[in-house]
Amino acid sequence: MNNIIEQMLSHYEIKNENDRINALKEIIQEIVLVGLARGKFFDEAAFYGGTALRIFYKLDRFSEDLDFALLKPNKDFELSKYFSYIENESQAYGLNLEINTKSNGDTLNLILKFFPNNENFKYNKLLKNIKIKLEVDVNPPLGASYIEEYKLLPSPHQVKLYDKESLLAGKIHAILCRDWKTRTKGRDLYDYIFFLANHPKVNLELIKNKLIASNYIDKNKEFNLDILKELLIKKFKEINYEEAKNDVRPFIKDTKSLDIWSKDFFIKITSYL
Repeated sequence: MNNIIEQMLSHYEIKNENDRINALKEIIQEIVLVGLARGKFFDEAAFYGGTALRIFYKLDRFSEDLDFALLKPNKDFELSKYFSYIENESQAYGLNLEINTKSNGDTLNLILKFFPNNENFKYNKLLKNIKIKLEVDVNPPLGASYIEEYKLLPSPHQVKLYDKESLLAGKIHAILCRDWKTRTKGRDLYDYIFFLANHPKVNLELIKNKLIASNYIDKNKEFNLDILKELLIKKFKEINYEEAKNDVRPFIKDTKSLDIWSKDFFIKITSYL
């Protein structure tokens, strides 16, 4: 089905090798989603994070990982029962799959590496640059809201994902709980701007529960939107914005949009929340 991959690639503006790698990686991410959908994975879990925002809400940057959360906590959840569906779907598009697994507390992690299953696969050389990290939160905080979306390519399928308010809650949680001195991730800031420009409403119940679960706030203390803004403002004073810009540059087209990034900029736009 290389013709389907070609069809999907034609929708991208590709100017260089990095663009082509990012585009092919995103198409493979969507192939993985089809496999999961065929296995009825979305009866148990929902899609969230930057890639969900990219694929279903038109975020204008590429994203690396596939992030999911169970609909209800289940520490005995077996992700392996979906491996065959991902493998079968990948093989249908000319790809063999290597799956490396590990667990990290409440998170199940997979690293997916892809290899051509025939010599005629057009993008053999690009595949060596592509691996996809898949994570499933098996003990998610309660409070998320969901929607169902349909995609026609690479094959018609249905995906359950967080709604916009819940996606924003997840993004704010990532910003607040990240140690920015040791792991800068400007992509979180880029997505935060996207939300504030397009849908600045947040699921307060979910963000509260996520922050409690991360021991970031006390469950007995008052929590509201104003307090959330204060927490964000405090965090924005700690970030090295030059490092954040460097992190996000490989994933976006308009790098000039980063010029305005600063402590004052992020503090000011938080009023839109």
